[in-house]
Amino acid sequence: MSTRFAREDELPRVNELRKQVNDIHVAGKPEVFKPGFSQALQDHIFTIWNDPAQEIAVCERDGVLRGYAVLHHIIKPESPFSFARDFLDVDEFGVDEAYRRRGVGLEMVAFIREYAKEKGFHRIELNMWEFNRDALAFYEAAGFTTYRRYLEMFL
Repeated sequence: MSTRFAREDELPRVNELRKQVNDIHVAGKPEVFKPGFSQALQDHIFTIWNDPAQEIAVCERDGVLRGYAVLHHIIKPESPFSFARDFLDVDEFGVDEAYRRRGVGLEMVAFIREYAKEKGFHRIELNMWEFNRDALAFYEAAGFTTYRRYLEMFL
């Protein structure tokens, strides 16, 4: 198994994995997420690819990409309410449904941690949807802790 940064020719496979994540989101929050995987969503991977503040990490096993993560360097300036913040955001994270619970996700988190350390980050953040209990269990097992929540009320 090897975790590294993606090559441009691997972006179609990354999109296959992104579609799996999108399908989970559509099933869990259909009032928020659009079904299908539109051309605009597929093309968005090239916007990410061309953004110098973002990286796409991938995990390869048996010659096939089995996981991916979109990493985004976020700089939030100081405001009257908060200090400036500079951190690595895991904007997207997914493991091929056929390879979950086989170490792919943990290897990717280890790679992300090392990359963040090398770049001098002191914090990694990610957000997830509350309905995705499997993802929450994984992230907690990988060392993430909850520090903020969004709540909703339907009317």
